[in-house]
Amino acid sequence: MAAASTLIFEDQCRCCICLDVFTDPVTIPCGHNFCKSCITELWNITVPHQCPLCKEFFDKRPELRVNTFISDMASQFRQPAIKKVGNFSEQECANSEEVLCDVCTETKLKALKSCLVCVTSYCETHLKPHQTFAGLKKHKLIDPVENLESRMCKKHDWPLELLCKTE
Repeated sequence: MAAASTLIFEDQCRCCICLDVFTDPVTIPCGHNFCKSCITELWNITVPHQCPLCKEFFDKRPELRVNTFISDMASQFRQPAIKKVGNFSEQECANSEEVLCDVCTETKLKALKSCLVCVTSYCETHLKPHQTFAGLKKHKLIDPVENLESRMCKKHDWPLELLCKTE
């Protein structure tokens, strides 16, 4: 029951323009809230200015007011999202350098594995196809490595390794 109410509460902390948890939430005169950057960008390209939700028109561009209450609530939802990046132990985090997912487009999440076949690093979400599809299961996954392409042997198509002094 608490989980369901938390999800509803989190949905109320999402901007209807970017569909993400509010970043710098502001209130406009009709009472609706948006990320400051979202509503600013929208109003930079659309005239006359109107609320994207209730469609109320404003004679002149309204002054944006910071909504401190929603800002505090949204920050509570953003913090757990950062902590939930992947299901890996603190030891794994300490042992691997900070490698980011090559597939994530907006907020880059920490990569859990790098694929030697795809030459790409993946976060938990983008790694799932490699764990579920038969063809991708055959790919060689290693601990995340930054700049994987530059670390590959051009001749053998394998990560560079230090073998011995003579080789």
